Amino acid sequence: MADEVKLYRTWSSRFGLRIVWALHIKGIEYEAIFEDLSQKSPQLLQYNPVHKKIPVLVHKGKPICESLVILEYIDDTWKEATPLLPQDPYEKAMARFWAKFVDDKLLPSIWNVFTVKGDEEKKEALIPAVQNLETIEEQLKEKKFFGGESIGYVDLAFGWMAYLLDVFEEVINLKLFDAVKFPLLSRWMKNFHDAPAIKQHLPPRDKLVTKYQLLHEKYQTTN
Repeated sequence: MADEVKLYRTWSSRFGLRIVWALHIKGIEYEAIFEDLSQKSPQLLQYNPVHKKIPVLVHKGKPICESLVILEYIDDTWKEATPLLPQDPYEKAMARFWAKFVDDKLLPSIWNVFTVKGDEEKKEALIPAVQNLETIEEQLKEKKFFGGESIGYVDLAFGWMAYLLDVFEEVINLKLFDAVKFPLLSRWMKNFHDAPAIKQHLPPRDKLVTKYQLLHEKYQTTN
């Protein structure tokens, strides 16, 4: 098909899920191709020879890589459907800024708590992670979603928080997120999680717990 859409992903990747959610919000039909990253397919290596990673969106035979780039491509290509990015140039620039903040600051700080060895070290690593959450809390103000009344680009970038934070908490036995301290983020997480386009396409929680338990054990025992 001339307009066919394929998405190379894994069952649990938070970056791949950004694209899954965006495609469903936009109402775009696509074929999901699940990759085994321990044995990457020739197609994945062909479509993403630079990073050799998922997600990769293939549209009309052309590959687009990197999740935030793919989100912008989807928004630019299917303009008639629900917009993901604001039209105003300043608001669009701010959306890109906060999405980049997620990947450059927030996610690495949370991941550091997960991977660092030792209970005391985890508590120390939690300090900058909480500071990053405080920064995000300030951005929500009284909005339902980061972009207003509907899920947009920034929400999709932050989306992993709505289903992964409590999985991480269970695995490492440490509270990462205090709903009392972050009431706006807590409300956002529920709104995001409960949206049909999101809720219907979340990985099974029990499988996530098992996956991250194994990962955590690996990090704690590796020199």
